[in-house]
Amino acid sequence: METSVIGPAKPDRIMWFSMWFLASMITFGLAFFPMFYRSIERRNQHFKLQSEMEKRVMELSANKAGEQTIGGNQPLERNGELWTVSIILVIPAFVILYLLSADLMSHEKNQQDFLKRTLPEMEYQTQRISLGFYVLITVATLGFGGIYWLYKVVNFYNNHFREHRIIDYEVRSLTGAFSHGESM
Repeated sequence: METSVIGPAKPDRIMWFSMWFLASMITFGLAFFPMFYRSIERRNQHFKLQSEMEKRVMELSANKAGEQTIGGNQPLERNGELWTVSIILVIPAFVILYLLSADLMSHEKNQQDFLKRTLPEMEYQTQRISLGFYVLITVATLGFGGIYWLYKVVNFYNNHFREHRIIDYEVRSLTGAFSHGESM
């Protein structure tokens, strides 16, 4: 049995905001801690897997084309435990929402640039996240808009992970054809 060039597929987990929000209401906010922790950890895991996939694709394309393509900068890994504990102070919760949003935008831009350079056949649309709008609505509602922002962040990541499954499938099929000597 032959293994894929870019390793086994490990899909990102989808997170259901409604379940976590309901659990937070029932537990008087305690479920927000594991919700934030899980959001940060799934972000870290996804960015790590994306970086590994980019390295494998670049190695394969360098072996076939005789040149090395340099990948984009990935956002730094965030410490899930430290950031989760800090939400007890409330303000860091908004900082975490901002960083999760900004990191996803940066990651999607890097991913789009990488795909344009290495696999120009693939089409990829980045999501539009209006950070100014979410900050404004959070401030205007004295923090309650943060719940809506959290809802949107969870959905942005879920949509990105769904899109990434399609991209991963396409990359696997293209690199599989590439590794077997077919032209792309």
